[in-house]
Amino acid sequence: MTADLKGKIIQQALLLFEEHGFHGVSVNQIVSSVGTSKGGFYHHFTSKDELLFVIHDTFITYVIDKAQLAREKHDSPMKQLQEIVRSFVNVFDLYKAHIAVFYQEELYLKPDYEKQIKAKRDQFKHIIAATIGDGKAKGEIRSDLSIEITTMAILGMVNWTYKWYKRSGSKSIDEIACIFNDLILHAILQENLLTQERFEKIVLYG
Repeated sequence: MTADLKGKIIQQALLLFEEHGFHGVSVNQIVSSVGTSKGGFYHHFTSKDELLFVIHDTFITYVIDKAQLAREKHDSPMKQLQEIVRSFVNVFDLYKAHIAVFYQEELYLKPDYEKQIKAKRDQFKHIIAATIGDGKAKGEIRSDLSIEITTMAILGMVNWTYKWYKRSGSKSIDEIACIFNDLILHAILQENLLTQERFEKIVLYG
């Protein structure tokens, strides 16, 4: 029951923050919308600031967990990267409201929460960089590429999805993930692996 209440608080806060902005919404408005008490709110969140942090933490934790799972599941860095990108793209559909609110309101984060979020973002970036580094070491990824720049290019391309992705668009989120994987792999893989990928038709998911 308490977990359900926490989820309801988050969902109602997302709706209110999207409509009125972080500073335009009070705890009283949130609890009134949920149909709970202030005690119910403060049982789960120490403040509205912590609630904003949890909104971000929810989706960054998801991509980190999925990326770590991909690293454990596959021996091939190429396959690891495909799965990391696929789950990374999917987060913009699964947590669309969370991401929209966070980017709209992130300036209001308290320094301690901002520090924790930066640490998690860095953790995700390091997972991608390690995957690319392993791919270079195993001869799957082009040796001439900068790990840092390639990592930032992937992050930049996929992160921008939140600006334009619409569920009503012509492409589903899975189709978009396939296109991103196709673009990324054709840019970074060794030519012999690209030939193999074309032949086996395993570049695209779904």
